[in-house]
Amino acid sequence: MATCEGNEARPVLNRVPPLLTDLYQFTMAYAYWRAGRHNEPAVFELFFRDNPFGGGFSLFAGLSDCLLFLQNFTFSDDDVEYLRSVLPAGTDAAFFSYLKELDCSSVSVSAVPEGSVVFARVPLLEVSGPLAVVQLLETSLLCLVNYASLVCSNAARFRLAAGPRRRLMEMGLRRAQGPDGGLTASRYTYIGGFDLTSNALAGRLFGIPVAGTMAHSYVTSFSSLEEVWPQTLVPCGGGGPIDFICLVKGWLGRVCQLLGSKTSLVREGELAAFLSYAIAYPQNFLPVIDSYSVSCSGLLCFCAVALALYELQYRPLGVRLDSGDICKQSLEVRHVFKECSKQFSVPQFESLIIVGTNSISEQSLAELNKKDNEIDVVGVGTHLVTCTRQPSLGCVYKLIEVRGRPRMKMSEDPEKSTLPGRKSVYRLLDADGHPQMDLICLSEEAAPKAGVSLTCFPLGLNETLQTVTPAQVTSLRLDVFTCGQITFPLNSASESRERAQISLQTLHPLHKRLQEPHDYTVALSERLHSLVSDITKGNSKGSNFLLSN
Repeated sequence: MATCEGNEARPVLNRVPPLLTDLYQFTMAYAYWRAGRHNEPAVFELFFRDNPFGGGFSLFAGLSDCLLFLQNFTFSDDDVEYLRSVLPAGTDAAFFSYLKELDCSSVSVSAVPEGSVVFARVPLLEVSGPLAVVQLLETSLLCLVNYASLVCSNAARFRLAAGPRRRLMEMGLRRAQGPDGGLTASRYTYIGGFDLTSNALAGRLFGIPVAGTMAHSYVTSFSSLEEVWPQTLVPCGGGGPIDFICLVKGWLGRVCQLLGSKTSLVREGELAAFLSYAIAYPQNFLPVIDSYSVSCSGLLCFCAVALALYELQYRPLGVRLDSGDICKQSLEVRHVFKECSKQFSVPQFESLIIVGTNSISEQSLAELNKKDNEIDVVGVGTHLVTCTRQPSLGCVYKLIEVRGRPRMKMSEDPEKSTLPGRKSVYRLLDADGHPQMDLICLSEEAAPKAGVSLTCFPLGLNETLQTVTPAQVTSLRLDVFTCGQITFPLNSASESRERAQISLQTLHPLHKRLQEPHDYTVALSERLHSLVSDITKGNSKGSNFLLSN
């Protein structure tokens, strides 16, 4: 149904070849092949064990990348020759011929749609196919899902902390873990709720709105008005060039008089930088105003240049604050904007944009909302893209069935045990349309029905049987990849973003709380719970074995 077209497909094909995996995947594949088990039908599933950041939910992301990876999974001759050089010398040469023929034409995948709200222990992907092939997919699929889902969830938390009104801009490329980390962060923070990115390549590849004007270095590179060139600007409505420096000087005097400020404290280099940039981009004028002093120089220079632009019928955008108490500064800036608007009869001046960027974290963003401020846009970098509060989502990829028989990992740590067998996952909704429970069933079980009570075993409640009557029931997983072909439309970043925001809106506020959220219930059907108990006790069909002398 879907093909690898467009800018979004390109980076996946280039950066995730089948060789991007752990070496032990190949040693296991060889051992399967040597034992004649490589074509046995097998099923793996991918999930995470704990909701990230101490929160109550996560967002699932990375599915489109996974599907493109699977569709193009094949080893080149060079790949195989490299593997021949690193695998043990005794490896049978015929195995390398087998690798040259491998693809995912016998692999199928069901998955939760990208951008969906998901919870710990719920299977996100179910991957079925020949044992050796689906084993080889493990590391690559985990790589594509783990960080994408983590940073997408982090972005969603920032969006919740910011509230719906304030716009958010991702600007973390310079702090990201390498180029791919930067691109991945830009795409998935947009899906998670950010509005803009500073990353030009992400804008091109993923259609994300991009923004940016100037850095402190641009301001500090100027020292004199003599460095401004050209010195004229043609009015927006047409006409002859105007001496822009002279015009701005006049406005600077009027602004200083209005505010009782001293023109002697204004930094000439800062004024020159603003002049030069405004002449270059009169419709995109949004300078950083704290290179020296906001109140004594930067704000005054901006107002003078912006008022001159208005006089020539241009529309400046606003200012950026990047240090100090940006809440307090924003109040001062807005006050000055309003004074200029009233004094000089420029109504648009009081609604100019104020951007805040100062090592913003989720906590500082939440605190910012509690303070009086006039910040319209928040730029976030380091704490967003590096996920400083939690470095990994911890997704795992576990075998659940071989040759039609359920498989289960049992561990001394109950949290690391897995759930056996192929499954269906349903989301049960309450009368208000909020998700109230995710129910994991064996795939052969009948689906729950709205209005019909059912019994289940919530995970983590020590064998406690619970009865629930859902108002609505939805199936969480869809068939997205069948026998080597993508069978579900690949979503663009904007489409996944829309799904994420709708999915978050349905979530009950108690589960969205950033601090001490209520636990969301994930439960097992009675039949799945019984299967787990049987295998744990060693009584499931086909799981017993005898060791005799």
